[in-house]
Amino acid sequence: MDIALLIIQLISGALAGNVAGVLLKKLSLGTFGNAIAGIVGGGIGGQLLELVSRTAETADTLNQSAIITQILGCAVSGGILTAIVGAVRNAMAK
Repeated sequence: MDIALLIIQLISGALAGNVAGVLLKKLSLGTFGNAIAGIVGGGIGGQLLELVSRTAETADTLNQSAIITQILGCAVSGGILTAIVGAVRNAMAK
């Protein structure tokens, strides 16, 4: 596991979590909550993506396809987890 890929995963997840919070206002957890949920989602999604696509084994150095795959995959998983946590929080508040 390359530390650069982990940083990419966490940043992508955090950004996507905040974007999801802005787009889905009813599911927003606040800026900090969206970022935390996105970071967790991005980290989990990135690890799963590495297992499936084996981007960590493609090369010792980062290549463009590995970076783009990680950014997109982690952004999607970070946004999805933020929406799920927001929906669960709203359901528990009722």
